[in-house]
Amino acid sequence: DAALAQFAEHGFKGATIKGIAAAAGVSHGLLQHHFGSKDDLRGACDEYALQTFGTLDSFGVTSGEITNPDFLGELSGRSLLILRYIARAMVEGSPAASAFYENGASLTERFLSQNWPERFPEGSDRVRDAASVMAAMHLSTIVLHEHLSRRMGSDVLATEGASRLALGILDVYTSMGEFTASGMGQGIRDAVVKQQESHPTTNGGDDA
Repeated sequence: DAALAQFAEHGFKGATIKGIAAAAGVSHGLLQHHFGSKDDLRGACDEYALQTFGTLDSFGVTSGEITNPDFLGELSGRSLLILRYIARAMVEGSPAASAFYENGASLTERFLSQNWPERFPEGSDRVRDAASVMAAMHLSTIVLHEHLSRRMGSDVLATEGASRLALGILDVYTSMGEFTASGMGQGIRDAVVKQQESHPTTNGGDDA
């Protein structure tokens, strides 16, 4: 936890083994003995972050626990520090940045295919494209958390602000769902499909 916090606050270059050890309340030598170099420690943090958000079960989606306020509170407390770490990793372009994005996109693919298999057939270009966009949209709220926090007047990577951010996302999805189902929304979809058909892709992809 101390390493996650120090890397998130100071970045990889700014954080030091000495500073992390002090924050953790252990000796410099003990930290190096257990983790090795600063690179090795960052690798351990990357692995922990990826494992924590490794499955839909991590978010209580499969089990349905995500609808339980107590579970959400526990998830929030466990994840906010990691999200700060991921935000810094994405900005710095750390070796794990691509892995964080790919992991999020893969989770989203499974979520879409499991819930709407006819609209998002497993392995199709359509589910891949939607998941890629959705993962990028959600990661952008983490990467841009300082701008969001300033505009909303609350730290979106703290418990209260995170709840407001989640409600904001749900409000957007609800409203945009209604809009895309409207005549205007369907008209836009039809226009985009026609535009796509007039400029077919050359990568052999399908619209599934």
